[in-house]
Order: sequence, then C-alpha cells, then structure tokens
Amino acid sequence: MTAGTPHAGPAARQARAAATAQAPRRPGLVLAVIATAQLVVVLDLTIVVVALPHIQAALGFSGSNLEWVVNAYAVAFGALLLLGGRAGDLQGRRRIFIAGLLVFVAASLLGGFATDQAWLITARAVQGASAAMAAPTALSLIAVTFPKARRGPARQRCTRRWPSWAS
Repeated sequence: MTAGTPHAGPAARQARAAATAQAPRRPGLVLAVIATAQLVVVLDLTIVVVALPHIQAALGFSGSNLEWVVNAYAVAFGALLLLGGRAGDLQGRRRIFIAGLLVFVAASLLGGFATDQAWLITARAVQGASAAMAAPTALSLIAVTFPKARRGPARQRCTRRWPSWAS
C-alpha cells in the first residue's frame, strides 16, 4: 500500500498511473463523449416527468405509485453516488464510466419495454445505480484528461463549462 491510497490494489495504482501518464490523442472527442454522457444521466432524471401521464395510463399506475418512477432513479442515484466515485478510484475511472454507461443503456432499453409497474420501477432503479457509477467518474476523467500541468487553459474551460453540462 502506498500513502494516499490506503485500499488501492496494484491494478488500480497501475491504471491510475497509466491514465495520468499518457494524454489522449483526441481530447476534444473525449470531452464530447463525457459531456454527452453526463447530459444524458442528468436529463434522464427530469425528462421522464413529461411522460408520466402516458406511463400512468399505459401501465395503470396509481398516483402514489407513479411517484416511484421518478423516485427510484433519484434514490438509487443519490445513495450510490459516493460508492460510484470510490469504485472509479479503485477499479479505474474509465472502466467504471464505461460500465456505468453500458448498464444505463441496458436499463433504459429494459425500461422502454416494461409491461408492468414493478419492471419499470426496477429498470429506473438500475438506471439510477448505473448513473451513480458514470457521473462521478466523468468529472474525474476530465481532470485526468486535461491535467493542470499540460493543459491549463483547456482544463479551466472544461471545469467552467461542466456545471452547465451537469445541470
């Protein structure tokens, strides 16, 4: 174990060292992918509100159960956000970011094909959990992709614009 990373194993330390040692060939593309993913994660929490009347009619939700379509995502996202960031620290930011996005897409697809209430609420909870993996690692990937020493002005632009992408 090294100082500063008390629980990180050798694979995590190697992944971190490799990520910080080599700059990506296309930092603009990396930024576009990360920003788009963050926008989708945040937008998914709010966009479902527009579809709630149709969801209620199609799946027969009561008023109180309909709240769980939104709340399942929000509760899972909020509860697992810190664990998603820590998983990125231990397992590698890029790996957790990609895994989070893949699970998010799969859960979105399953939610789109939901035929009953439990199926949709479960899919929304899985979406929230996977968003909790992708969101914290997205910002840390920007910090790694645009290190202060090599890309000072580019990093400042990214971190200034990040709040608008994430809101």
